[in-house]
Amino acid sequence: MAIAATQAEPATEALLYKGNEALGEAAVRAGCRFFFGYPITPQSELPAYMARRLPEVGGVYLQAESEVAAINMVLGASAAGVRVMTSSSGPGFSLKQEGISYLVGCELPAVLVNIMRGGPGLGNILPSQADYFQATKGGGHGDYRLIVLAPAGVQELADLTGLAFDLADVYRNPVIVLGDGLLGQMMEPVRFPALRPAPDPPDWALTGARGRPRRLITSIHLAAEALEAHNQRLQAKFARMAERETRWEAVETEGARLVVVAYGTASRIARAAVELAREEGLPVGLLRPITLWPFPAKPLAELAGGDAARFLAVELSAGQMVEDVRLAVAGRAPVEFYGRMGGAVPTPREILEVIRRQLGGDGR
Repeated sequence: MAIAATQAEPATEALLYKGNEALGEAAVRAGCRFFFGYPITPQSELPAYMARRLPEVGGVYLQAESEVAAINMVLGASAAGVRVMTSSSGPGFSLKQEGISYLVGCELPAVLVNIMRGGPGLGNILPSQADYFQATKGGGHGDYRLIVLAPAGVQELADLTGLAFDLADVYRNPVIVLGDGLLGQMMEPVRFPALRPAPDPPDWALTGARGRPRRLITSIHLAAEALEAHNQRLQAKFARMAERETRWEAVETEGARLVVVAYGTASRIARAAVELAREEGLPVGLLRPITLWPFPAKPLAELAGGDAARFLAVELSAGQMVEDVRLAVAGRAPVEFYGRMGGAVPTPREILEVIRRQLGGDGR
């Protein structure tokens, strides 16, 4: 599924931007005027960029004393009806989980960025995709869901950041932009949309009650019946997200006997491996999830019911997305996994060798 443009304004000329900084500029142009965060490698360029850029457009950057403080500042700003963002990596994003649950419970929009690094624990500052479970299954408490966008290049990182703010507002729910250390640090040409003004506060925001009835934003519902009704309404909203917001890209999947499934940086490497395999005449395709939640289970199921005899999930982890691939395929075809951990990044020819082994024999 192609990504539709989220802004109608004409794009500027292409500029060379580092991923983290492109993300920041895209947020500013989408109307974000408040950023609360804390530096942690490999996303530190993003708060540094926002510290410099936001005052130029009348915005506010504040470095919190901790990640816990930052996510709660996000909650307060969102409750006041402004577009707000925070970012972190690995250990820092873990500290935000309680606040993320509060944001969902209060039905408050925000954009949350995780530029993943190696783990567990402090790990290292190299690229990883081992935070997939945390992002897609809900790292905090309670039954909740977040739309999770997984860009594969710097241009898409900018495009999906603008989309994230729009989706957060539409559903009154936080949205995650999930990248990795390689994507945050690489430089590529980017075309940005024109600068949008910060939107007016919505009619639910806490902007003072003089001359109107009071408003209340809360996530506490002490009676079981009241909390159940609140949860039922949230689940209906999550179902609408799943129905309307699933995004993916299919490359050479028609007639493919083996379909590689990969996202983000891993998908760029997998795409190169698929191109090499095609040059050898091997019937291989790629399905790239753009939303990790909602996960593109339907197109995978359709491939499993058609020509695809095998699937190969490629990740920069010990294997997390592969579980969703297996659920989607539902036993109709074998699903294998190949991954690297700790910041190790496979080469296209490394994945090509795995493709050859999976197809076996003459590769067909």
